[in-house]
This record gives sequence, C-alpha cells and structure tokens, in this order.
Amino acid sequence: MGRLEEIQIFIRIVEAGGIGRAAEQMSLAKSAVSRRLSDLEERLACKLIQRTTRSLSLTDAGRIYYEQALKLVEQYEAMNQAILQGEQALSGSLRIAVPLSFGLSHLTPVLDEFAKRHPQLKLNVDFSDRQVDLVEEGFDLAFRIGDLKESAIQARRIVPIRFVLCASPEYLAEYGEPHDHETLRSHKILRYTASNGVLPLVDPQGNAHQVHFDSQIQANNGDFLKRMAMAGHGIVFSPTFIAWEAIKNGELVPVLSDYTLPEMNAYAVYPQNRFLAPKARAFIDFLVERFGNRAYWDEPLD
Repeated sequence: MGRLEEIQIFIRIVEAGGIGRAAEQMSLAKSAVSRRLSDLEERLACKLIQRTTRSLSLTDAGRIYYEQALKLVEQYEAMNQAILQGEQALSGSLRIAVPLSFGLSHLTPVLDEFAKRHPQLKLNVDFSDRQVDLVEEGFDLAFRIGDLKESAIQARRIVPIRFVLCASPEYLAEYGEPHDHETLRSHKILRYTASNGVLPLVDPQGNAHQVHFDSQIQANNGDFLKRMAMAGHGIVFSPTFIAWEAIKNGELVPVLSDYTLPEMNAYAVYPQNRFLAPKARAFIDFLVERFGNRAYWDEPLD
C-alpha cells in the first residue's frame, strides 16, 4: 500500500471516528487499518491520534496533518478529474444513500442506466429514510428531500417535490368530498409519522390555514399510506412521486385542488470539506439531466 493510500486511511479513521468503523467502510481488516496508522505515526515520529477502547481524538500534530492531508487528497482528485474529463471513464466505487420510496420507484431506472454507461464503476446504494451522516458513514453523496439544515454539507437541487391531498373514489362516495379547509377537518386523514399532525394550506384567496388533525392510521412509509388510502381508509397528504400512478389510473382522486400545498425540493448532498470526485459529480449531473425542472410524475396533475 502506497503513501497516498496510507493518508487516505488516516483521513477515514478521523472522519469515521474510529479504526473499526473505518475498516468496515473500506472493507479492510481492522488489524490492517490499525497497522497502517501505526506505520504512519512511526514514520512521522509523532502521535497523530490519541485512542482508547472507547474514544479517539486528534493530537495537535494530528489536527495539522489532517488539514494538510485533506488538501493533498483534493489536489490528487483534481488531477484525476482533469484526466477523466477527457477519457470519460469512471471507476472505483460510489456509495450513495437514497430515500426508500423515491429510490425504489424513481432512482432505480436512473441507477440502471448510469451503471450501464459506466461498467467499471461499482455502485453501493443504501435505501433508507433515515438521514445518514455522510462523513462518519463513508458516503460519497446522498439524495435528500426537504429542507437542508446542516452546515457541513453542500447541495445541488435536483427536482421540485410537490404534494397532493387525495382519497379513493369509494371513500369520497361514502364520506363526501371536502370543499374547503373547514370541511377537511371532519375527514379521516392518514398521517405520516414524522409530521406534527398539522396540514398547512393556502386557500384560493391566498389566506393561510393550519388544519390540525388526529389519525387512526399513521406510518413512516408513504407507499403504505397510499395503499391504505386506495383501500378507502381516508385522505392522504402524499408526495406526488408516490401518488401519481394511482391518480393516473383513477384509484385515487385529488381533493382541494384549488388550494396551494407546501412544496419541497430534492437535493444531491455531499460533505462540505470534500473535493467532489469525478464519479460523484458525473452522477449528480446525470440526475439533473434525467429529472430537469419538471418531474414526469407531476404530469397527471397538470
């Protein structure tokens, strides 16, 4: 293993918060990672990391070395990118975190095509609705929906995310269709677990309303809530990327379409202190190319 790989291992240990986690992320034996750190410290004749069985912290020398190591790796990546831009060949591995429902429904075909374009690139995809720690868990980038509050990440907007209130024809035939925010209060509303039980709506006159509700059924998965709405259990406040096919097929019917609902955005995010590797940049550019500013799943609602 060369000196650059040794430096990269040191960076990964620092950012992963431990030798064991760094070894797991790099698919190396823990003993091998520990040995490389010891070799580096021995060669430099100083301690870079103070480590115990429970914690890890940088020494003053380690902090300086870490900051300089980041710059060195960034320069190395920049040099590679200059070459790869001419060769158009991506290799190595790309570790991505994507939300479950959106990832399975809309990113799977994108990943399929991207993998075919770059057969030398290995894709490692984590499907989960949890918000991963990009640095600590060793992800190159993540696809996130919603407001970005972290200061330690950089982001590129990929596509707008719209929402819709909808219910099955059978539910509306039995309980009637809500005509305004007041009548909506009397309906059964299916709740996403992470929500606070409040629907923010803006009526056709531009007045904002907060509709508070309690739910018999709540879940942490939008696909489940969509299916429960299709089965007649109530009205669901759903991202259009989940509900669009059911609406297109007549299995769900939008309600209060003249009201304005909240909108979000989907972003590709990556660590702020990282030079964006060619493989990550290429994937982000590919996402922007595929989705653009108009999502295909919104067409049934326009």
